[in-house]
Amino acid sequence: MPEINKEEVVEVLETIATLLELQAEENPFKIRAYTNAARSIETWGGNLRELAEQDRLLEIPGVGKAIAGKISELVLTGTSTFYDELRAKFPEKILELFSLPGLGAKKIKALYEKLQVHSIADLAQACSDGRVAELPGFGKTTQEKLAKIIGDRAKNAGSFQLGQVASDAEQLQNDFRSHPAALLVSIAGSYRRRKEVVRDLDFIVATKEPETITEFFVGHPLVESVIARGATKTSVRLRSGIQADLRVVSSAEYPFALGYFTGSKEHNIVMRNRARQRGWTLNEYRLAPAEDGATQKKKRVAEKIPRVRDETELYRALGLDFVPPELRENCGEFEAAAKGNLPRLIEPGNLRGTFHCHTSASDGRNSPEEMAAAAQELGLQYLGIADHSRSSIQAGGLDAERLRAQVAAIKELNKSFDGFRLFAGVECDILRDGSLDFDDETLSELDYVVASVHSAFQLPEAEMTERIIRAIRHPLVTMLAHPTGRLLLRRPAYAVDIPAILDAAAETGTWIEINAAPKRLDLDWRWWPLAKSKGVKCVINPDAHGVEKLQELWFGVGVARKGWLTKSDVVNTLPLGKIEDALAQKRRA
Repeated sequence: MPEINKEEVVEVLETIATLLELQAEENPFKIRAYTNAARSIETWGGNLRELAEQDRLLEIPGVGKAIAGKISELVLTGTSTFYDELRAKFPEKILELFSLPGLGAKKIKALYEKLQVHSIADLAQACSDGRVAELPGFGKTTQEKLAKIIGDRAKNAGSFQLGQVASDAEQLQNDFRSHPAALLVSIAGSYRRRKEVVRDLDFIVATKEPETITEFFVGHPLVESVIARGATKTSVRLRSGIQADLRVVSSAEYPFALGYFTGSKEHNIVMRNRARQRGWTLNEYRLAPAEDGATQKKKRVAEKIPRVRDETELYRALGLDFVPPELRENCGEFEAAAKGNLPRLIEPGNLRGTFHCHTSASDGRNSPEEMAAAAQELGLQYLGIADHSRSSIQAGGLDAERLRAQVAAIKELNKSFDGFRLFAGVECDILRDGSLDFDDETLSELDYVVASVHSAFQLPEAEMTERIIRAIRHPLVTMLAHPTGRLLLRRPAYAVDIPAILDAAAETGTWIEINAAPKRLDLDWRWWPLAKSKGVKCVINPDAHGVEKLQELWFGVGVARKGWLTKSDVVNTLPLGKIEDALAQKRRA
């Protein structure tokens, strides 16, 4: 009998709700019932199988008798007759249409019934033929937008968000390190440099038994298929879809291979040039005397080649301080490393708390108590609750009355903590004209305010910039969340003048967020050196909608390190006691 976990049950219920929306004249209350049941089960802490065996599924809030029966069948047998029959009514790939921004059930239903669009490929062809523009409710503009979205998606095929592959990357690295034949192990490539999007994973393993390590790699449970296998390099496709490459080297070759395959390409070019200036040649395996291309005779070595046992000694040999992997983009790191001016970058252990977190009061999955407990387990001293404001209807945003009730509940909860505090805030929508979703009286009752854009993404750059700056200048706004609104590989940033935003933040003392959710990682690392030069303070937030998402702070720290930020540049490295002063100072600014 196949086992099915809670996440799979939730996925089935959500898919049923989606497919019911595609059916003609389906009862909207029935659709909502499946959606509500999915949300309830997400936050339910009990054992579904035990409840099903004891016929107690009705104890879960939001689960009625009919849905309880379907859940019971699912967890006890591993299948659902209702789901299978419903799924059989529709083409296999129709659900992928829901992943396209701007396409809801009604429009997908129209595309399916009137144009026989069964997949993204069908939709691309319909757009190319001009048939989408002829449908009522679509038009030429919608057709062009859909064609662009599909085209962008095709360009990104084979690309993955950093967070999508982190689990595989870390598991493989840990499993290599536990292997008795592995002497030295590291992930390399863009993952090691903490790029927001990666196309493959690179592993470097020093060993005296290369065949043993290779055999272990190709037989790993995460591997779906072998692409190529050689004496020193092997490539596989993981079950997650990403390609992973293994290079087995000797311990002497390891520091050179790790540096070379970490990259970036631009960084490596400068490294090789610095070696050439000293009469050496640098490649992925060694540092050696340069050779004359015409005579193949060794040149006179201007400097004796030092012994290189690790990356630090490699950089030292080239007259440089060790450059952290995150900075290896040829964006000023060589000048700083040559002068001894590289910053001491922020580390995950420097964070003392965070602010942008949601609960089940809006679209989160856990209570404030559960979020607080998870934060304490991570060693944090404080956590800010910032549920959505009333205009975010799709996210169950809070009105003023519910927000005040939450503030009161948080104050009561704080009486039970020792050395930990919950801060009461809100993620307040910035409306189209730059005004805020709540009045000043309501906002003044909070410890802090997170301002963010959740609508009207298509505004012209000047209008969007003015909109955000007006919000930043509001004295009760503490921080700006996900400043460009991007969703990596899914939705581009909206048009906005980031330098102007940073100027306004510097002027008002408003904190700018690094949204650590892997789908966002916004504000982009490329802007942080400029922000830092203007004196703008960073706040690293997970935008957590569940207790497990608090751990995504790690991705935000990677962005901060890549943006040259130190502990002093990030406000939530302040301990409890000092962070209260920082929050109060922002309101006095």
